[in-house]
Amino acid sequence: MGSHSLHESGHGTSRQFAAAQQPRRFGSKAPLGDARMNADRRDTATPVGLGLRALKGGAVVVGVAVEGGEPRVVLSTFLATGAEGDRLSLEPYHVAAELKRDPQGRASAEAAAAVAEGRRRQDQLAAKGLHAVVRALEDARCKPVVAALLVNRAGWITDLLEYSVSWPEHVPVAEGLAVRDALRFAFKEYRVEVAELDEKSLPELAANTLDTSSMAIDARLKALGATVGRPWRKEQKLACLSAWLAITMQR
Repeated sequence: MGSHSLHESGHGTSRQFAAAQQPRRFGSKAPLGDARMNADRRDTATPVGLGLRALKGGAVVVGVAVEGGEPRVVLSTFLATGAEGDRLSLEPYHVAAELKRDPQGRASAEAAAAVAEGRRRQDQLAAKGLHAVVRALEDARCKPVVAALLVNRAGWITDLLEYSVSWPEHVPVAEGLAVRDALRFAFKEYRVEVAELDEKSLPELAANTLDTSSMAIDARLKALGATVGRPWRKEQKLACLSAWLAITMQR
């Protein structure tokens, strides 16, 4: 299993990579059983949508089920794409930006190799983290049927390395895009259906899809946070809303 913290996902990277913990689940845990019992549990499992909001070092993940038209949070965690003490997996583009450029002022072969290795580690950590999330949901008699990945409008960037070394302010952007790519790798590995939702237009999409006001949605997200506990900041609310939308649109 990949190590990932469930607390303080938005501030303080060291807290994200604190002692390894299991994802927090909200609901009863199924008893252990034989292969037939486990198969029966999968057949009767509650469908869940996963919402993911990328941050440096990983992503906030919130799992939402909709029962009787009402959303319920069944899981809230942090999926790590970086390992504590491993800068290549945590910030490969920062590492590359610190390396000497080639004679033409572009990223060197050493920088390209560093990024490639860092991205490989991120992909593997994301896959392990997603595996842990899926197992936690299965233990709670739930199954992920769709994932919503929050994105922005930076899809035009095709060469993250050259983009990141051209200006210092580009580096954090490249790191966030790399985390999203690692999550896409994990989804593909586990054949999870993915809906990519634009973060800026999410509130409008939610109001139209759920046929309710933004004020009512905000109040519902606040109430859901009370059932989960901290952290429940902007990142968790966005992930929750995207999961709520994804599972609703699939029903």
